[in-house]
This record gives sequence, C-alpha cells and structure tokens, in this order.
Amino acid sequence: MPKIVDHEQRREELTRIVWRIISRDGIEGATVRKVAEAAGVSVGGLRHYFDNQRGLLSFAAHAVARSVAKRITGHLDADLPGMQRAQLILEDLLPLDDNRRVEVNVWLACLMRSHVDESLAELRDTSWPGERHICRLAIASCHGLPLPDRVGQEFADTELEGQTARLHVFVDGLTLQTATFPHNFTPQAIRRIVHDELRLIEAQFKSLRPS
Repeated sequence: MPKIVDHEQRREELTRIVWRIISRDGIEGATVRKVAEAAGVSVGGLRHYFDNQRGLLSFAAHAVARSVAKRITGHLDADLPGMQRAQLILEDLLPLDDNRRVEVNVWLACLMRSHVDESLAELRDTSWPGERHICRLAIASCHGLPLPDRVGQEFADTELEGQTARLHVFVDGLTLQTATFPHNFTPQAIRRIVHDELRLIEAQFKSLRPS
C-alpha cells in the first residue's frame, strides 16, 4: 500500500526546520538543499511545499503569519479581561520565548528581503495593515470597546486612531530592539514595558472623556 502522508503534520515539521535554518544561517544561508538535508528527504520531496529559495521564504513567512493569527484568535475567543487580552495580543508579536524569537527573526528577515525580492511583495503589502489591525484590536480591548472585525476598519474616533498609530510605532520599535539586542531585555522586562504602555494609553483616553 502507498504510504499515507499527513501533509498538515509534515508542513508543521518543515516549518520548524525552515525557521531554524533562517534564524541560524540568515536568508542567504537558507536553501532548499539545507532544508532537505535537515528533514531527511530529497530536494524533490519538498516540491509539494516549495521548490526554490523564493518559495522557501514565502513558505516561512506565511507560516509565521498563520502561527501568530492562530494565537491571537485564541485570545479573542477567550473570556478575558480587556487589558489582559490587549497585553497577550501584543506579546504575540514580540520575541518573548524561543518560538516567538524565531518567528520574529524570520519575519524581519523576510520583510527586509521583500524590498529587493518581488516574490515577497505580498508580505510587504499586507504586513503593515495586518499589524495596524492587531494594534486596533489591542486598543479596543484596552478600552472595553467593540473589536474591529476586519483589517482596515478604522475607529470613528480620531483619538483612538491616534492611539493606534502610536501603539503601532511603539510595537515596531520594541520588536526591533528586543530582536536586535536580546541580551538587554528579559521576558519580564518586555512584558512590563508593554503593560506600562497600555496603562498610559488607558489613562490618556480616560482623561479625555467626561466622568
């Protein structure tokens, strides 16, 4: 009988291998041959998933997006206090453990490569509005407001949109610093920085609303 392949399980296994190689060897060092060797298969055996380096990088970036989206969806579906949900949503964009550190490294590497590699243009074009949407979810959660249900849905309140824009810049800056200088930040310190920022956002919004 032909061997039955669980493609979803195989995809997860290859995702971990690809992420590890990109994180260790960088974009240029991530080749289909290296992935095949690490996975114990032939280069031809990977063609169902990708057959060249461009396909490999796209595979890696989309896997990061799926992983982050799955975790954030879990937070949105859970019965959580708004501030806790906002905290967890933002934490999923930051290198707080080995898994998320690899995800951030892969994402940043692919994003930088997208400026010279048009095969990653979709990543470049969707990453900004996608992260802006995540920041809106955090802002809405922080203030106990209805969650925007689609990417690109802006708050009618200009102050909320302003807070979203500032939070977006804050998260990008924190992501870059913690990924580039990991020894300067403990997970506890990163969580505290996010917590303090959310408290400032909450206090600022309350100060502008009549009691």
